[in-house]
Amino acid sequence: MMQLAPSHRRTGPLLVALLALVLLVPGCKKWDDTNLNSPSLNGLLENATVAELNNLVTGTEAQMRADMGFYIDAVGIVGREHYRFSNSDPRYVTDLLGGGSTVLDPNGFYITNPWSARYRCIRNAWILIGSAENSSFPTAAEQRGYRAFARTVMAHQLLLNLNLTDDNGVRVDVEDPDDLGPIVPRAQALSAMRDLLEAARADLEDPSTEFAFVLSPGFEGFDDPEGFLRFNRALAARVALYQEQWTDVNDLLGASFLDPTGDLRTGVFMEYSALTSDQLNDLYYPPNASGEVRLAHPTYAMDIEAGDDRIAYAPLRNDTLTQADLSSDRDVAVYGSNTDPVPIITNEELILMRAEAAIRLMNTGDAVAALDLIRTAHGLPAYTGGSSEEELIDELLVQRRYSLFFQGHRWVDMRRYGRLGELPIDRPDDDVWSQFPVPFAE
Repeated sequence: MMQLAPSHRRTGPLLVALLALVLLVPGCKKWDDTNLNSPSLNGLLENATVAELNNLVTGTEAQMRADMGFYIDAVGIVGREHYRFSNSDPRYVTDLLGGGSTVLDPNGFYITNPWSARYRCIRNAWILIGSAENSSFPTAAEQRGYRAFARTVMAHQLLLNLNLTDDNGVRVDVEDPDDLGPIVPRAQALSAMRDLLEAARADLEDPSTEFAFVLSPGFEGFDDPEGFLRFNRALAARVALYQEQWTDVNDLLGASFLDPTGDLRTGVFMEYSALTSDQLNDLYYPPNASGEVRLAHPTYAMDIEAGDDRIAYAPLRNDTLTQADLSSDRDVAVYGSNTDPVPIITNEELILMRAEAAIRLMNTGDAVAALDLIRTAHGLPAYTGGSSEEELIDELLVQRRYSLFFQGHRWVDMRRYGRLGELPIDRPDDDVWSQFPVPFAE
């Protein structure tokens, strides 16, 4: 089976509560057995040792994984990629699907949990920057490495929250927990992310920049300044894609790890393990499970082209499960175990971004060539459809749907192209939401 991996400033009550817990990162990573909770925050900010700074790097990377299950369930269920049947919480089949008179609750776990997790990670990254810059231990070259890592991570985490709230916006200025910046609209937030990534790029391009820290195996090949720069440029390309800055997308992809002839699975991943001090992949459920399950939306198999090996992401179950007038006979099986890595960004997504930019820049030949790389890799013949922009976008969205299944893209893609009305309505009184509310405490 194929598997993957108002404008005035104020203090937000939810974030302040979270920032007080910034060092309480759940679980040390398996490649570093140091205690993330041992250094005091004041000590770190005043004169952190390199070892303490490296603990913060490890803790920040670990926090990137927190509550990913809630995030993927939120965007995946609203985006009609999958169902989540739960014996303990009906909101997966009511609120998220707009069942009956239900609406999205700004106090609901499906927004507060992932929102909070991302800002904990961002705050960790700010502490890392402040600690490195206020310490006499790391060299200037090493300080640049810490800053570049932290700013790149912050941009990624902000983008995940913006994916949820979209035009409702996010906070981008959270450096000072006692004086938080305002919630800013989508366009301003995306610009802020690009600024973070460009500031990181400047540090990474300095030939003397050093990484004094060790990243997880999920960053293999991207764990030094040169490799991490390619990862940074890939994330910048994704942000530029959302900004519809198509020439920038092409330029950024050229500086990324895009490889049309390379392994589609090459990329950067979040790592997991079964060690007691670590975290399991919360996106995995065993096949044919009952009780707590994730099931592929029936249209995944109904719409897929014959011969597409990505059907393996949604294998048939031994039985059909039904809850709240929803039924499916296929599991979500993107991951084969609870320790499989989860992609942050891969070569496959970069090729699809190249195709999208080519379509929007009217480079039809390049677009079809990129789409065919994806099609043939998954057992399909070359594309023989129409060459109009609309037809090519149709094909692009199909390939993104299946290649990036269960990675949090489908709902965002359909929203970007004004096609949320094309997503299936399973019950007469259901709704397809266009965005989540900002948590009420904010």
